[in-house]
Amino acid sequence: MRHITHVIVRGLVQGVSFRAWTVGQAERRGVDGWVRNREDGGLEAILAGEADAIRGIVEAFRIGPKGAIVTDVIELPTSEEPGPGFHIRV
Repeated sequence: MRHITHVIVRGLVQGVSFRAWTVGQAERRGVDGWVRNREDGGLEAILAGEADAIRGIVEAFRIGPKGAIVTDVIELPTSEEPGPGFHIRV
């Protein structure tokens, strides 16, 4: 079953290649969606795929790439269907 979630990541998550790192995490797990920086300094993503794969990415978000300092990861429900592939939104 395909699951979809909206995730907001807060902390020092911009300027540390978090978006590119997220693309790699999603591609390795076969997850569709997108990731983008937020104006408030955070990051947000829509993740769509198998529940275990999404859980894996959300857990990885709690650590992030080298240089990131994650203070909060929030999962929100969403009805947005991102379509195939995973990309960075500007």
